[in-house]
Amino acid sequence: MRRIIGLTGGIGTGKSTVSNYLASHYNLPVLDADIYAREAVEPGSQVLEEIQERYGFGILLPDGKLDRLRLGQIVFSSPSERLWLEQRIHPYVRDRITAQLDTLDPQKYPTVVLVVPLLFEARMTDLVTEIWVVACDQTQQVERVKSRDGLPLEEIQSRINSQMSIEKKLAQANVVLDNSSTPEALLKQVDAAIGNR
Repeated sequence: MRRIIGLTGGIGTGKSTVSNYLASHYNLPVLDADIYAREAVEPGSQVLEEIQERYGFGILLPDGKLDRLRLGQIVFSSPSERLWLEQRIHPYVRDRITAQLDTLDPQKYPTVVLVVPLLFEARMTDLVTEIWVVACDQTQQVERVKSRDGLPLEEIQSRINSQMSIEKKLAQANVVLDNSSTPEALLKQVDAAIGNR
């Protein structure tokens, strides 16, 4: 049976570190939900049209692309607006992932990694054969997001709060990757998990 790893975790917990390592060190195909979610709102897309209809032209940058920062401020402060957006983006992401999986020959690629930050929230657990959750404590999470994205503290907090709690994710994990110490320690756990069939 094909091994499909669903890699998830909270914002800033280290999913990219793990997926980059699985791609570079183990040559595994990595399908990233964030890439497809960005694709969903490209200029000319149906989803971007709906977003612009809902929030007005102020939601677009001068070049016609989505002002992601502005949209983030809207959806992360309103559960109902976030739900509206997710109902448009999640089906697109799911379709892209399943289409990509179909193009990968299981003989050639017996193991595939799906990086889906909202694996549980978007109800995509049925696409994977095992769930890996990357976790760290919330102070580290906030620091990492702050240094990476430069967002104000309350925005980081509202993004963390908008996701399912890490405790709930951990309760459903087949593999827990603890990213609260060093990158080396994290990658050692990845090595153990990938060999652990």
